Amino acid sequence: MNFEQTYEVMKSKLGRILPDFEIKYKAELAVQINQLKKDKNAIILGHNYMEPALYHSIPDIVGDSLELSRRAAQTDKDIIIFCGVRFMAETAKILNPGKTVLLPAQKAGCSLAESISADDVRNLKKKFPGVPVVTYINTYADVKAESDICCTSGNAAAVVKSLKSETVIFIPDEYLAKNVAVETGKHIIFPTRKPRPKKETVLDYQIIGWTGRCEVHEKFTVEDIENIRKQFPEVMILAHPECSPEVVQASDFSGSTSAMVRYVEKSGAPSYLLLTECSMGDNIAASHPDKEMLRLCSVRCPHMNEITLEETLQSLLKIRYVIDVPEEIRIRARQPLERMLAIS
Repeated sequence: MNFEQTYEVMKSKLGRILPDFEIKYKAELAVQINQLKKDKNAIILGHNYMEPALYHSIPDIVGDSLELSRRAAQTDKDIIIFCGVRFMAETAKILNPGKTVLLPAQKAGCSLAESISADDVRNLKKKFPGVPVVTYINTYADVKAESDICCTSGNAAAVVKSLKSETVIFIPDEYLAKNVAVETGKHIIFPTRKPRPKKETVLDYQIIGWTGRCEVHEKFTVEDIENIRKQFPEVMILAHPECSPEVVQASDFSGSTSAMVRYVEKSGAPSYLLLTECSMGDNIAASHPDKEMLRLCSVRCPHMNEITLEETLQSLLKIRYVIDVPEEIRIRARQPLERMLAIS
């Protein structure tokens, strides 16, 4: 599409969200990126947390980490540009060793991924020998390489059940682990938080967790929900499973970002509030102008926010910020990812 066509499409979706001068500026960038994408045989993957101007202009595929992992494994393009954070781009590289994978930011880290190291996992396996390790996809490649199977927020309980193991190690998200424990009826402990009583055995625990948290989702509280319901009694509140169990229980629905999108699409509530990265509510509002999304959220992920149209253009122009995973780690990390995709 040329500039006029791109601008009109973006204006129709983003006119209620962004000022016109910003839409025009972003449309100019999008035209350049989309042309380069064709010239260089590239595909752009966009996570649901991307800013609206990027989300609604350049990605070939949008979705949550599970959907994007699936599609990354299937692409025949030479270059994969991952508009997400580093662990997502690493996942694409693990599944596509022969492709060039670009992350349009110098770092774009993740507080949750950085809460655990490969050494931490090895130490857990020494303390609990023989116990399978379930690793949330929001981790770096070297941590995945120490794992038996990966999971996402959308399939975490299914992955735990698929192992048919009395006890599992579930890392690194504390709240997701607790929510999975509730869903699967398992008891959970956090061995780094307090010493393990000598009189108990590993089977007394069933889920062995870690104390990592997402710096976005840990900010939502039950008090927030109570205050919102006082102002908007009929609002439908959707919480991400990285929120605390108390917040999840006080909400009307909990699921992955893609599950939230589907829920909003199919239900007919008067209004919705998403307890997750706040740009996602704007993205849904842009796609579904008939849905009333409450814009009461002010929690932006600083890492996702590093990914911009400007950085994406420069990354593609200069083939900048190439993601590499050491082959020994990549081979070991691929197996738990493939096991997850097979279950999904």
